[in-house]
Amino acid sequence: MRRHQHRQPIYSLTRLSRIAANAMTIDELVENFSLLNDWDDRYHYVIELGRSLAPLPEAARTEANKVQGCASQVWLTTSTRPNGPNGPVMTFIADSDAHIVRGLIAILFALYSGKSARDILSIDALALFDRLGLRENLTPQRSNGLRSMVERIRSEARAALATIH
Repeated sequence: MRRHQHRQPIYSLTRLSRIAANAMTIDELVENFSLLNDWDDRYHYVIELGRSLAPLPEAARTEANKVQGCASQVWLTTSTRPNGPNGPVMTFIADSDAHIVRGLIAILFALYSGKSARDILSIDALALFDRLGLRENLTPQRSNGLRSMVERIRSEARAALATIH
C-alpha cells in the first residue's frame, strides 16, 4: 500500500493571509489565488482570510443585522460617510459562525469596503469569485449565501444613494 505523500507548497498560507490582511487589494487576492493550484489550498486560504476580520461587537449581532438567505448565521453592519466624489463612502463590518463564510466576507470587504456607493453598484462580485475559482467549489447553500451577502451590500449602497437625491 502506497502512502499518500504531501507535496511541499511553494507558498505559505500564513504568509499569503498576512499579505492579504495588511493590504488586501483585489489584484493581490487574484495573484495569491493564482499560486494555489487545488481546492484544498484555496479553501484553507479563504479560512485564513476570515481570521483577519475584525471581530463584530456582540451588540451588533441583532436580527436587523442578520443577512437573510444564508445557511450560516451572518451579521453585517454598514457605516456610511457623506458624499465622496462618487456618492457616500461605505465601510462594512461582518461576522459569521462559519469559518469559510468569514473568508468569503473578507474577500467581499476587499472588493467593497471603503468604496463609494456608486462604485459598489458597478462591481460584479460574483464574476470575481468565478475568476478566483471559488464559486464552482461552493455548495449550493454557500453560493446562495454569497449572493445574499452581495445583494445586502448592494441594497445598502442603493439606500445610501437614495438619501442624497
